[in-house]
Amino acid sequence: MKYNALVISSLIILIGASACQSPSGPRPGETIQLATYRENFVEVGIKLENKGDGQIFLSATFIPLLSDLHFYSKDIPKNGANGLGRPTLLEIASDSLIKTSGNLLESVPSQIPDFEPKNLVVYPPGAITLSLPIILPEGDQWFNDRVLVTYMACNERGCRPPVEGKVIPIQIPGDNLIP
Repeated sequence: MKYNALVISSLIILIGASACQSPSGPRPGETIQLATYRENFVEVGIKLENKGDGQIFLSATFIPLLSDLHFYSKDIPKNGANGLGRPTLLEIASDSLIKTSGNLLESVPSQIPDFEPKNLVVYPPGAITLSLPIILPEGDQWFNDRVLVTYMACNERGCRPPVEGKVIPIQIPGDNLIP
């Protein structure tokens, strides 16, 4: 009997938590967390931000779990500079309902490194946020979708294996759910 009470209590908590989730998207000036992913000493948080006036941004914050790790610029080639490094990227899946409405923006400017090759442009150690202006799909419901992230975290002792085109499932609101 105790087992059934525990199961019922757990279900009530789960149902209550999901019922509290807002059916609408983020209000102007508000950001909502869509997903979190962790691999190779990096945590990636995917968010949706409503900047107001119809400006919606999808963002990925790449947070190194070791303070001395850095990432490579979004602007280096996908296969690296002379094969070294990998760009830090947030991309929309090719079959996505989301449409881009501008270029990928970075929260911190990249820098020419103190080492060779000089075209292996890096961000300073620490977190970096990439933001992409988007257009949400039409509708008044939430949609299942996917984004892709690419990154490689390095420090003076070496690099972690690259994460390339990692698919992260998300749910996004239809444009009619944005206040």
